[in-house]
Amino acid sequence: MPKVGMESMRRQQLIDATINVVADVGLRGATINLISRRAGMSSGIISHYFGGKQALIEASVRYLLSQLKMEHSPDNPYDRLMKIVDLNFSDVQQADSSTKTWLSFWGQSMHDPDLYRLQELNKRRLVSNLRYSFKQLLNAESACEAAEVTAALIDGFWLRCALSRANQEKFSQAKGYCKKYINGVLEQHGVS
Repeated sequence: MPKVGMESMRRQQLIDATINVVADVGLRGATINLISRRAGMSSGIISHYFGGKQALIEASVRYLLSQLKMEHSPDNPYDRLMKIVDLNFSDVQQADSSTKTWLSFWGQSMHDPDLYRLQELNKRRLVSNLRYSFKQLLNAESACEAAEVTAALIDGFWLRCALSRANQEKFSQAKGYCKKYINGVLEQHGVS
């Protein structure tokens, strides 16, 4: 009889191994054998827990997406905006394995409907969360525009840092630019 909690522990080990293997060889090169070997398990365990490689890849992407969720959302809309930026430039999102996995995922999502759906969900959630906070500070039209631009800045600066294999200082600088934009928009609209 399996030990209590062993399934969730093994699932996470396989997700972690997948992220590391994808970072090393890309999505196309990430085979069941490489992933299971990295996790220190038999290759059949992936089918047992996930049903196959595609479901494991999707679970790994969902795990990375879950790292962008706020566990405790600040009540203040300004603090919430700052926290959204912080989450997108957190240490987890800067880690070499995460950046390489995100880049592989984004590239493959253009060819894989299931991964595309996850990417669209991520994009819509980011804009929606930003818009919700901006709407508490700005009129509806300005809030929608600020949310779209802030999301593009977050994605663009993150992508630029990831592709250049930037150090933590560059990621921090990029985060600062995003926050500076938010502060500028709020100041322009007389929100202090």
